[in-house]
Amino acid sequence: MKIIVGLGNPGAQYANTPHSVGFETVDAIATSIDVAWEEKRQFKCLMARGTFEGLPVMLVKPQTFMNLSGDSVAPVVRYHNATAADLLVIQDDIDLPVGRLRIRKSGSCGGHNGIRSIIERLGTTAFARLKLGVGKDRANVVGHVLGKFDPETRQTMDLVIAEAVKAAAMIMRDGPDAAMNAFNSLDAAKPPETR
Repeated sequence: MKIIVGLGNPGAQYANTPHSVGFETVDAIATSIDVAWEEKRQFKCLMARGTFEGLPVMLVKPQTFMNLSGDSVAPVVRYHNATAADLLVIQDDIDLPVGRLRIRKSGSCGGHNGIRSIIERLGTTAFARLKLGVGKDRANVVGHVLGKFDPETRQTMDLVIAEAVKAAAMIMRDGPDAAMNAFNSLDAAKPPETR
């Protein structure tokens, strides 16, 4: 069983914000495989199960708020006898410009509190991440990640999320290395003819 976690903050007030692009990406995956979300209170998450790229997959949206994401993710992984190798976490990344994707097989939290929480609760850094660039405002990082996208950025993020669904599919099907080669140079903010 593969587990794909999208990170975000629950609640309508956090929709259309940089910090919730992980939620948006797993929502897009759920739509693409025609599965519905169910509340799983014991895991503090919304969960959907289906088949993605021919593999049984569990989609997870923690409902703990970002900084406590590990309180949801670690129990899901352990209860289902999965390992860190079965886990893909989709997150925002303020160190990447809008339009960029970055796939990593493991590593530190990079200052991302949701990833930090998952690492602490799982006790390992050895899980794949799919990072969506949201850029940053150095003067107001919190205001930036919790602020709404402007229309132009929203258009680019829609393109990025569509590409992130393809990247997640390739990670499931062919592994992170193949997906890194295919997607780590993507820049959806460029005109199509120059990408």
